[in-house]
Formats: sequence, structure tokens, C-alpha cells
Amino acid sequence: MNRRNFVATAGAAATALLPRGAFARSLSPLQPLITASGFCGTALVARGSAILLHQGFGPAERNFQTPCRPDTRYRIASITKLFTATLIVQLAGEGKLDLDRTIGTYLPQYPGPARDRSTLRQLLHHTSGIENFDKGLTSFAGAQRSGMPAYQMPHSTDDLLNLFASGALAHQPGSVFDYNNADFIILGKIIEAVELSSFDQILQRRICQPLGLTATGLFPSRHIQPALASTYYRDTGQPLGNDLPVYAENWYAAGGMTSTTADVLKFAQALFHGNLIPGPALAELLTPGLEDYGFGLWIGTLEANGRKYHFAQRPGRIMGANTLLLQLLDEPLTVILLGNTNLTDTDRLGFDIAKQVLTS
Repeated sequence: MNRRNFVATAGAAATALLPRGAFARSLSPLQPLITASGFCGTALVARGSAILLHQGFGPAERNFQTPCRPDTRYRIASITKLFTATLIVQLAGEGKLDLDRTIGTYLPQYPGPARDRSTLRQLLHHTSGIENFDKGLTSFAGAQRSGMPAYQMPHSTDDLLNLFASGALAHQPGSVFDYNNADFIILGKIIEAVELSSFDQILQRRICQPLGLTATGLFPSRHIQPALASTYYRDTGQPLGNDLPVYAENWYAAGGMTSTTADVLKFAQALFHGNLIPGPALAELLTPGLEDYGFGLWIGTLEANGRKYHFAQRPGRIMGANTLLLQLLDEPLTVILLGNTNLTDTDRLGFDIAKQVLTS
């Protein structure tokens, strides 16, 4: 199992969930596909003005067999990165940031050698060259043996930046794609430095409150969140069990958020319709760099009915938190999977759902 699979976190601005369409009255086209995959979590599929499916599958909490529901909250893992990228692009559009300036422009006390060499654009593209935040963390068994200091000890965001996101340059900046949580930890701190507020306060003011996202944010582990699903992980050859204990907020701007499928849909509709950032800036966010990665998401094509469709894909994986936001860019189709186990390949399931809808 590679590092990304284990710890990576790939209308109107306040668009409400739209009325269910005819497809929703007969859920059989999608229900068997999702059930057969073993998916545990909440799935939401929207096409144009119709909600084709919005349903929970399996238990949100296994000790008491509490079911997943449409309003269950989940750790959304690296879907967080797309929120962070959106904030960065907003600030750049307002002239508060320059994507081609280096880290040190905004964080002059940043201690790493990338300070005057790696740009914000490279951070967004995961081409900063900075030593990987999760270096050496490649398996659940290894984490059980050795622990995860970055995630299992309480850290301030300054600690995260200085201790884990300021390493040596492993590559020449701009030359190699290396999916790295450090890049988005740094971007989170840059957002805070420019706006003179905490990341979550900025997130709430700029995205959540305007869109009416009432169940979305960066919540400390000590806070009780109503209807938050527990997460479970199965290592190779082992039974499903509880995730390792972590401070989830230590994923910060790279993967620390929680949300619901309904809130993620509102965010996706606003973002991809150009209501959070204007058209030219959105086009830049969606322009693929190395490894087809744009700003905080992958860009590609899928084929169905003999036609190629462009898509934006933002998966998230942290142990048992397995999530996907899949948005077709030339067809109004959105697939959101927020899961609480690693029993299902949510990427594959999302594309299977999209293809089934496109061919039905």
C-alpha cells in the first residue's frame, strides 16, 4: 500500500439541494452497484436539477450499529485541499497573493530551504520539491509499530509548519510531482498570514457562510460533532477495526475538514459554476500540470457511450476516511462519496456510477 492510499488527504452561490427527479423515484439503477461495492457511507449523485440519489449505506458507528444517513458528517480528508486551493485563488484574484512569488514572500520566518525557491503555484501543483510530510509512513502496520508523530501528538499549526513541512528540498522545485501534505500545510499558513485570522475563520467567512454550509469546517478533536461517523480500517489479511487514534485537525489545510454530502454538493456547484472564483481563475485552477494535477485536484477524461467527458476528481484518503468528489466539466453530473471504511475503492465506484448514469 502506498503513502497516498494510507494518509493522503485525488446556480446561485448558496445553491440548495434541488428537487429529486424521476431517476430518484427508482433507485434500483444505482443502489445495487453501490451495495455490491461494499461501500459504507453516504452517496449523493446529482445531474443538472435532479438529485438522482442521496442515501446512506451501512453503519456510521459499528458498536451501536448506527446507520449512515444523508445528513451524516464525515472526515472529508483531502477534499479539504480543494477548499484550500479555492481560498488561495480567491486571494490571488484580489491581489493579496501572487502565485508566482515564493513562500518567503508571505512567511518570511519559514525555516526550510524552499523559502526563497518554491512558489505558491508549485505548492498548489505538488511540485514544490519539499521533502514529503509523510516520508517513511507507508503502511498501517508500520504506523502501529512506530506511531505517527505528526498526527498522534497535539500540534499547533506553527508546529506542523516548522517540524514537518520545512524539510530539505528532495527535488528541484517545479521538476517533479510529489503528492505532499506539506504543500497545503504551507498554503494554509500563507492564507492565515495574509488574512490575519485562523484558517477555519477564513474558511467560514469566505466559503461556508456565503454558501450556507452549516456542517463544514475544521473542528478540533476535543469538540463533539453531532452525527460524525466513526472511521474503520482493514489492513491486508486483518479484520476491519477502529482507525488508529489521531488528532484529525493535524491534517489542517491538507485534510482536516469534516462535512456532509449536501454541503460538498453546494460547494461543488458554486465552485464549478464560477460563483466562488471567476471564469479565468477557475480555468487556471482546472488546468492540469504534471501528473494531470491542477490546483488541488486531478483533471482527466472518461469515456462513455463512445464519447469522452472531461472531469475534475478530488479523492481523499486517511485510513478509514475514504471520499470522492467527481465533477464532470462538460456535463452537469456530480458524484460525491463520503465513506468511513477502506473496504471500497471509492475512485472506481465513483467512475462506475458516472458511467452508469451517462449510459442510462
